[in-house]
Amino acid sequence: MQKELDYFMIEHSYGGNQEWFWDPMMKIGGCAAVTACDSSIYFDCYKGTEGLYPYEKTALTKKDYVKFGMKMKPYLKPRRTGIDSLDIYMDGFGKYLADKGCDAVHMEPLHGTEDADKAKSAVIDAIDRGVPVPCLILKHENPLFENYVWHWFLLTGYDTAGDSCMVKAVTYGESKWLDMDDLWNTGHDKKGGLILYK
Repeated sequence: MQKELDYFMIEHSYGGNQEWFWDPMMKIGGCAAVTACDSSIYFDCYKGTEGLYPYEKTALTKKDYVKFGMKMKPYLKPRRTGIDSLDIYMDGFGKYLADKGCDAVHMEPLHGTEDADKAKSAVIDAIDRGVPVPCLILKHENPLFENYVWHWFLLTGYDTAGDSCMVKAVTYGESKWLDMDDLWNTGHDKKGGLILYK
């Protein structure tokens, strides 16, 4: 069984990319804000919310996206230790949603200390309900995941056709299929986790 969410292009990019920012803090540590920006655009484009993305939805541009990122920055401000917990993300993005008068989107945490089967079920449920899943990975012992370390990104699809559950990870304007068990089992005590949009 394979399912992928419809997703948006920004010019030639699959979603947003923090490397577009001229602001050095956003370029280095803006991944949580980018994840919230992409979620906002997704909700406006595909889930019927209005006004979460304040620019033209039918022709998304890098220029508008960078402006949007700077609007999101105060809510998910890059900091020395990064947005290194699910609560910080939910608090920041929750304030943005409230300021925009959006009460249709709610968030629940699924901590990285939960087992991989629970995480896989949660991702499958979310994709089946038509919403992306923000994911935070802190440390990881597998060098294959070095681009996802201390990083927020979105999961937008799953594939359970084989022996494993693959998930579609979206970050830096690209998507890649990753093994969920390998991604989840980081080998470190300090864990990230998932945000489940309801």
